[in-house]
Amino acid sequence: MHQTPTFTEQEITNDALSSEKQMITAYGTYLAESTCENLRSELSKIINDKQQIQFEIFNVMQKKGWYKTKNANMNDVQTAAQKYQTIHQSMQQQ
Repeated sequence: MHQTPTFTEQEITNDALSSEKQMITAYGTYLAESTCENLRSELSKIINDKQQIQFEIFNVMQKKGWYKTKNANMNDVQTAAQKYQTIHQSMQQQ
């Protein structure tokens, strides 16, 4: 007799998180390549919804100890922010 594999709650939740991340990436690509304003608006709404779902799944995983994160060093955050501000400014000047 063939037995159906069973997945743990952690495996299912991890799969759901991965799926949401992949969908956010795909919809972001569609949005970037779309020229229709109505479609762009709808894709933006979908991305926002997907990001909220992804964050809720992440929170569940983090609370259960399944997704460990560490706080960013404030110096690293400031350095990254300055780097991207500089890049943004140089792109606007071109």
